[in-house]
Amino acid sequence: MATQYSEISDKIKLFINQQKIFFVATAASDGRVNLSPKGMNSLRVLDKNRVIWLNVTGSGNETSAHVQQNPRMTIMFNAFEGDPMILRLYGNAQVIHKKDPHWNELFPLFEPIPGARQIFDLNVDLVQISCGMAVPFFDYVEEREQLNNLTIKIGEDAVEKYWREKNQFSIDGKETHIVEKNL
Repeated sequence: MATQYSEISDKIKLFINQQKIFFVATAASDGRVNLSPKGMNSLRVLDKNRVIWLNVTGSGNETSAHVQQNPRMTIMFNAFEGDPMILRLYGNAQVIHKKDPHWNELFPLFEPIPGARQIFDLNVDLVQISCGMAVPFFDYVEEREQLNNLTIKIGEDAVEKYWREKNQFSIDGKETHIVEKNL
């Protein structure tokens, strides 16, 4: 049976800070639901009802397109070691681009990651913990460096070109506004 809370407790914050991977789910009012794994030490708990995460260049830009049309977001964490647990943070998010006023306030909270393109700011209105007894154990080995290495190798100009060619629209044709709000 799931247990629900209205805020992130210190114990839950500690659990979040120990995780190496999290999953983000969003959906526009129509079209496909998007579910993405995230890592790279890219998430910060700012307070009991606010979480931010730094988004880097990827093959798509679904989360940005969805949040700009429908702010609902769920972030999920799993315990892959120790006691079983699934933790979900539900709320409404906003996308923050490099030209937005809050970018300069929030970006320094992260270690620099090549290809950073957006920050998502989630106002958490529900925290839910469920058992997770069916989630298998996994051992963390290390971070993958391929994305960072590729982004450094190709340089900022190539990343910006990629945003223009591949990240302006979701797979359902919804705008992400990455070019006009980042370049």
